[in-house]
This record gives sequence, C-alpha cells and structure tokens, in this order.
Amino acid sequence: MDRIRIVGGSKLNGTIPISGAKNAALPLMIAGLLTDETLILDNVPRLADVAQLQRILGNHGVDIMSAGKRPGDHEYQGQTLHISAANIIDTTAPYELVSKMRASFWVIAPLLARMHEAKVSLPGGCAIGTRPVDLLIMALEKLGAELTIDGGYVIAKAPGGLKGAEIDFAKVTVSGTHVALMAATLAKGTTIINNAACEPEIVDVADCLNKMGARISGAGTTTITIEGVAKLNGTRHTVLPDRIETGTYAMAVAMTGGDVQLSGARPELLQAALDVLVEAGATVTPNNDGIRISRNGAGIKPVNVSTAPFPGFPTDLQAQLMALMTTAKGSSHITETIFENRFMHVQELARFGARIHLDGETATIDGTAKLRGAPVMATDLRASVSLVIAGLAAEGETMVNRIYHLDRGFERLEEKLSACGATIERISG
Repeated sequence: MDRIRIVGGSKLNGTIPISGAKNAALPLMIAGLLTDETLILDNVPRLADVAQLQRILGNHGVDIMSAGKRPGDHEYQGQTLHISAANIIDTTAPYELVSKMRASFWVIAPLLARMHEAKVSLPGGCAIGTRPVDLLIMALEKLGAELTIDGGYVIAKAPGGLKGAEIDFAKVTVSGTHVALMAATLAKGTTIINNAACEPEIVDVADCLNKMGARISGAGTTTITIEGVAKLNGTRHTVLPDRIETGTYAMAVAMTGGDVQLSGARPELLQAALDVLVEAGATVTPNNDGIRISRNGAGIKPVNVSTAPFPGFPTDLQAQLMALMTTAKGSSHITETIFENRFMHVQELARFGARIHLDGETATIDGTAKLRGAPVMATDLRASVSLVIAGLAAEGETMVNRIYHLDRGFERLEEKLSACGATIERISG
C-alpha cells in the first residue's frame, strides 16, 4: 500500500495548477445517463473516484472514451471524457460498485428519469439516517416514483415517467439537490426545489444540463425551478476548478510560508475561506491567472470559524484549517455543523504535538510553537490532506499511511507540492 513521506520545514514557492472539481465532475458524468447522445466533459480530474465512476457507468452500458493529450497540453490539464449512454443495458447498480463511493447512488435519478426504473444499492451499506439517502428518496417519491427497499437495494419504478412537483428539503442537501435536479429535467411539468443547496458545483451541473436542452432557472439560489423536457441532447462542457483543492493549497502556503500562484483558481468559489486566511495572516491576491497566496515572516493568528453550507466556510476545508491553527499564536475554535464524526483527524494531528480539545461539535486548538514529524494514518479524504499540511510544517520526517483516501480527491498531490520546493515523495508498496 502506498505511503507519502514528507520532510518538513521548506517554504512553498512557485505555481500550482488547480484541477477540475471532483464534486462537479462526478454528477456531470452521471448526467450523461440522461441522453442517448454524447456528452463531452473537459477538465475532468484524474482521480480514483472518477475511475470508479467510469466502472459503474460502464456497468450500465455507457461507453466512455478518454481523449489523449493534445499538443501544448501540460501534465496537469484534466482529461477529456466522451460519455455515450446511447443504450442503457442494465438499470441495476450493484453493491460491490456502489459501496466504494457514495456519489454513485445518484445514478438512480437519471436511470429513473430516462428508463423509468432503477435498482440501486444503498451506498456503503449504510443505514438510512447518517449522511442520509432519505432526503433523496423523498425527492424521487415527490416526483411520482414508487420506491421500496429490499435486501439493501432501493428499487424504484415510475411506469408512466416522472411528474413535476414541489420538493421541500427540510435541510440543505447537496446530494438531494443533485438528484432532484437530474430527475426533474425529464419529468412532465414543472418542478420547484425549495431550500436547495447553493454550491458552485450545483450551478455547474445546471449549466451543463441547460446546454443539453434542460430548462433550469435559479441554480445557485435556494429555489430552483425546472421545466421538464421530453429529451436531452449531447453537449460539451468544461468542469469548473476545484475550490476545495484551491483552499487546501492556500492553507498549505499559509502554514509553511512562501509565495504560490494557484493557477486557474476562482476566488468567488471560496471567498469565505479566503477571508479566514487573511484573518489568519496570509496575503491573498486575486489576479488574471487565479489567486496568489503568500505568508512571509508574519506569524499565524488564531481564528474562530463555524462550517456552513455555501457561501459559508466549507466543511471540506475544516480539517485543513485545523492543521493551520495548530501553530497559531493563541487559541482557535472550529465548530463543525455539517457532519458528525468529522473530527477523526484530531487524534492524528495530536501525534505531531498539536494541542486540540474536543467538546461536542467544537474543537479548541491551542497553538504550539512547532510540530514534530510523526507516522500518521489517513482516515478519510479531506482529513488525510490535513496531515500532509501539518507534515510540511513539522520538524523532521512524517510518513502518511493509507493514502488511497488522498488519491480519491487530489490529483498528483505530491508532484504539485514538490514542484514548489516541498520535500515530499510517494513510496509504493
């Protein structure tokens, strides 16, 4: 199993190209099931989750071609995928595929919308309730689907097709909004989604669907209206840049010091996080090529932050901010309001000498003058990269184990960091 070895203490200087957003690429690929024409997606990141979703879509009969590099392409440019779901030969998404990635459950929406049936394993074999699929099921039932749960599978049928409806989400749900949006595009009549998620990735998917012939308005606000259409066509769409990757590298620069251009980043996608970085003592300069981040000489100042749905501070950057605050001059408070169990990185950060106290959903971080390298273990996708950030600033050697979590969401992490002066390498086997 691969590991990452880091020798800390080097400042980061140079340019890091930002990849396409995983959280937009996955639902965009799934949206390819809505049409029998070819959907071409540019700037798709090369990630384990993308490869896994290609396998899942292939199981339904989708042909996916990855275009090769073109003259002038640099190594970090995303891949171009040609997705053709002309013939859906299987409407079942089996447990062994869905269990590896939660987002793959979303195939239920386009399969139901286009084929009027689907049989999809509950994601990860989880009980309905935690990171629930109950909101997704509610949305599909509102659109007229008949759903039963049998043997760990959701069996969905809509014999006459889906019908437009008003969907009221009791709480903001990104996955629920994606599912409702995709399902409603081919439903008869008008669908209104209330309390919709406003994340930029929702807007990106809606933009692509509109290019395919959907009639969606209000994406990016809490009320989205969809006028159902009989058929969608193919189109070409470029995946927006990854705001979580942007924020992660910005925090790595703030942690280590240095000066890095985040090429292709869009500041409006993560303004709340950039504001927190400025408060912590980093210099943030948006420019024509993205965002420049620097911290030269100034110490890291403590901050108090609560995670919140967009446009608030993203839960997916909470672990990275916590790593940054471990060496702040004073005490910081981070409150996690989105997901329970999202403090698994705390005990691993403590191995560096970090001083963190948990009280319910709030972590208090008492800054320490220096961290020391340690062997640590990645526990989930976003937490894993917080250990990399801590390792970059720690004295001595850090070994990050179980890095397959990192490969799910960060494209060529060690290459991008080593190009800016970090001493970081992947050790295979």
